[in-house]
Amino acid sequence: MTELQRGQSNLGSGPCEDQQEILGPGGRSFGMLSIEQLDHYQEQGYTVCPGFLKPSEIASILADIESICSGATLVSHEASRMEMEPKQGPSGRLVRRIYEPCTYYPRFRALSESHELLDCVEQLLGPNLCFHYSKINMKPPGIGSVVEWHQDLAYYPLTNRDSLAVLFYLDDANPRNGCLRVIPNCHLGPPMDHTANGFFQGRISEPLDESKAVPLEAKAGTAIFLHGMTPHASAPNTSSRARRTLILSYRAADAFPIYLGEASKDFEAHVRLVRGEQLRLARLTAGTFPIPSFPRKTKSLYELQEISRSGQRVRV
Repeated sequence: MTELQRGQSNLGSGPCEDQQEILGPGGRSFGMLSIEQLDHYQEQGYTVCPGFLKPSEIASILADIESICSGATLVSHEASRMEMEPKQGPSGRLVRRIYEPCTYYPRFRALSESHELLDCVEQLLGPNLCFHYSKINMKPPGIGSVVEWHQDLAYYPLTNRDSLAVLFYLDDANPRNGCLRVIPNCHLGPPMDHTANGFFQGRISEPLDESKAVPLEAKAGTAIFLHGMTPHASAPNTSSRARRTLILSYRAADAFPIYLGEASKDFEAHVRLVRGEQLRLARLTAGTFPIPSFPRKTKSLYELQEISRSGQRVRV
């Protein structure tokens, strides 16, 4: 968030419940997050926007998800588009993750480029924005996989830290069905260690004070704007209700990827400019940042964390 953006006044209303619009340069309305929400993001590394998606929008998204997942089983599914929960029989139909919905399916693409969403992202990252990637974490009832503590930017380092994820709850989320948990006020510090035995583990490997964790319990339709350096996790879904979450990642257009070899090609495959100008100068954050060395190519963070828990040491 820039100093100019921090200095604006609250004027009018937007799609977030009880939130307000802010006027940018020349009086143009460019966002719906309040000063309080912007300050919370800046200070704590996340902010929550209830009611961002309307019930009708959620229903349409869930109908699309049902169609995407139709007919998929553990032994027969389109592996380039989705990942199945591993702890089920061969004919099991529980999907763990849908890959890149904003690339493959029109409704999700439209949401990723919507003015309402990009106005909010612009408030946090500035006027020149790149879409990075998208996914849907399904968290099916009774089995939905754990996501262990990690910082997103540890996975794909950039030249600066202006990167965030927007998480849309598609179901009411609470601790029982695996709502997002965050550790506030860590996003401005040095990156936490994610390595063991010389390899990136996909999870924080140094001691972590979980007593500081905040569960983000919220209703369906809530949007959570999460800084790329904020530690976050979610427990397995032990309830009888799903906890589906649509995740869209954005970065400032001057946050360029640090080369990671073959992994960079995969991380950059879905990047596109969604607002402003394509910049040719990288903005560099002072200091150092660890470069991940992956034990092998994996389908997802889920699989990488599973390899770490199992103690495997498999080279590429």
